[in-house]
Amino acid sequence: MNGFPTRAPVELEERPREQQWLVDTLWGEQAVGIVGGEPKCGKSILALDLAVAVAAGAPCLRHFAPARPGPVLLFAAEDAGHLVRKRLQGIARAAGARFEALDIAVIDVPTLRLDHLDDRRRLQQTVERVAPRLVVLDPLVRLHGVDENTVADVAPILGFLRDLQRRFETAVLLVHHARKSGATRPGQALRGSSELHAWGDSNLYLRRRDRQTLMTVEHRAARGLDDIEIELIDDGEEPAFRLRQPPPADGAPQPETPECRVLKALADAGAPLSQRQIRERAATRHKTVGVILQKLVQEGRVARNAEGGYSVVAGAADKRAAAAAANGSSRPQAPRFPEPGSANA
Repeated sequence: MNGFPTRAPVELEERPREQQWLVDTLWGEQAVGIVGGEPKCGKSILALDLAVAVAAGAPCLRHFAPARPGPVLLFAAEDAGHLVRKRLQGIARAAGARFEALDIAVIDVPTLRLDHLDDRRRLQQTVERVAPRLVVLDPLVRLHGVDENTVADVAPILGFLRDLQRRFETAVLLVHHARKSGATRPGQALRGSSELHAWGDSNLYLRRRDRQTLMTVEHRAARGLDDIEIELIDDGEEPAFRLRQPPPADGAPQPETPECRVLKALADAGAPLSQRQIRERAATRHKTVGVILQKLVQEGRVARNAEGGYSVVAGAADKRAAAAAANGSSRPQAPRFPEPGSANA
């Protein structure tokens, strides 16, 4: 086949795909983005907290659960190895994770330059070898020698990191400094080109206000969380962050699952649908629809007729639930956050 693949408009998805999370409502699955903030506000500690959450399967900030834990690749350009070790020990202790078992690979070189082709090649080889779920690079200013205010200089670096994300299906987190300014949106205060703010799929911003540390969460494809108050806890060892109180109850709604969309499509049709029709109406991949239908048929919740059409089994609870969803009477629930100190915290 020559050239790029194409699709007709009728073949395009009818609705956005379900938002997947690396860390629930904080960082998207395979998202690139920035942990930004003014100097000395805890950006590196927050980035390491995310790293521990993914590596150990422990809730970030003791509240935000990782969806699928896995390896983390970390490069800390400004901190010596013993300082990184102490910080990770403190965060692991606060999170109830075993420091010795953290699945974190720390890049052990004094410098890494994203504007050097040889270092890019070596980083790509390292990502391929480690196969991380998350790559943490801290901070951006120590990873290059270009002018951050010039789009032509910054764009190739960000393009390379986006290529890493797509090629190896990993998330990429950059720690970056922000100016002290009165910008309306925290991302507008990031140092350098506006390309940095536009690049991120998930961005976390820290700022201090009246001795408080506030975290703002932005996402490209999901609703963010505004002004979550966090604090450092210090038990005499290395400090770690925690939430001072759970985010507001009207936080980001949970998206429909593919199974719910399949059931909704069947209930809304009023007649049996083919697998292709279900795929188009549910805006879900063909393979995923096939797996869901096989499961629902085996459970007796969906029936398949002689012509290969599918329908919800009459009288099943799922039909009532799907019909309610089709009529708009079911509403997404806001995420529930456990109270600090609970078994799920």
